[in-house]
Amino acid sequence: MKTFSNNAKQTLRNKKRISICVLIFCFIAQIAQSQNIKGVVQDVRNQPVPFATVALLNAKDSSLVKANVTSNQGVFEFTQTKMGSFVLQASSVGYVTVFGKSFMVNDNSTQKIDLTLTESSQNLAEVKVVAKKPLVEVLADKMVFNVEGSINASGSNALELLQKSPNVVVDQNDNVMLQGRSGVRIYLDGKPSPLSMSDLAIYLRSLPSDQIEAIEIIAKPSAKYDAAGNAGIINIRLKKNKNFGTNGSTTLGLAQGAYFPKFNGSLTLNH
Repeated sequence: MKTFSNNAKQTLRNKKRISICVLIFCFIAQIAQSQNIKGVVQDVRNQPVPFATVALLNAKDSSLVKANVTSNQGVFEFTQTKMGSFVLQASSVGYVTVFGKSFMVNDNSTQKIDLTLTESSQNLAEVKVVAKKPLVEVLADKMVFNVEGSINASGSNALELLQKSPNVVVDQNDNVMLQGRSGVRIYLDGKPSPLSMSDLAIYLRSLPSDQIEAIEIIAKPSAKYDAAGNAGIINIRLKKNKNFGTNGSTTLGLAQGAYFPKFNGSLTLNH
C-alpha cells in the first residue's frame, strides 16, 4: 500500500509539471503571435515631424488596424500587433500623405520602418476652403480620435473603435487599458458610465460606430475629473440631433380593404 501511495504522489507531481509546461508553452506562443512596430516620421531634410498621424492599415483592404501620433521627436510605435500583412500611412498638416511599402508580421521581433513626408506646395488657380478634421487631433489636455466622416464610421461598433484608438488596448477579457495602465474610466458624453466593465463591453458592442462622433483620450486627467479616473479617462462623444428648437413629423396612411377602409398614423415631436 505504501508503494502504491508513493506512485500515486509521483504521478500527481508529473501531471502538475506537465500542466505548468503547457501553460508556459501557451504563454510563449501568445507572445510569438504579436510584434512591435516602431519608426520615425521625418521630412526631406531629415528633421522629425512631431504630432504626425500614423495609421497601421491592412494591406489587403486598407482598413484601419490602429492609429497613433508621433512624439516630439517624430517617433511612433505599435505594440502587440498580430500576424499579417500591413501598410503604414503618415500624414500631417502641410505635408503630402505618404504610404509605406507593405510588410509582413510573422515573428516576435521588432520591425523599424521610417517614413518621409514631403511638404505640400502647389500653384492653384482657385482656392476652396474645405473643413475636414484629421483622423487624430493632439490638443493640450487630450487626444481626439475623430470617427465622424471617416471610413471607421461604418461597419464596426464602439468596442472595435476603442481597439483602433491611439494608446488604447482592449484585451481578450474586454478590459480597457490606456498606455499600459488598467482602471481606465469610460465616459459617455462627458459623464462617467455607471456600468461595470463587463456590462459596459456588452453595451459598446451594441453601439454602432456611425452613432459616434469622436473618442477623447485623456491620459492625465485634470482636477475637474473624479480622482477615480487618475489611470486615464476615455470619453465617447455621441452624435447629437442638430435640428435645434421644436420640430417633428407626422405620417398618415389610408388603405382600402376588401370590406372596410384601414387607417394608420404616427406623430413624432422633438424639442
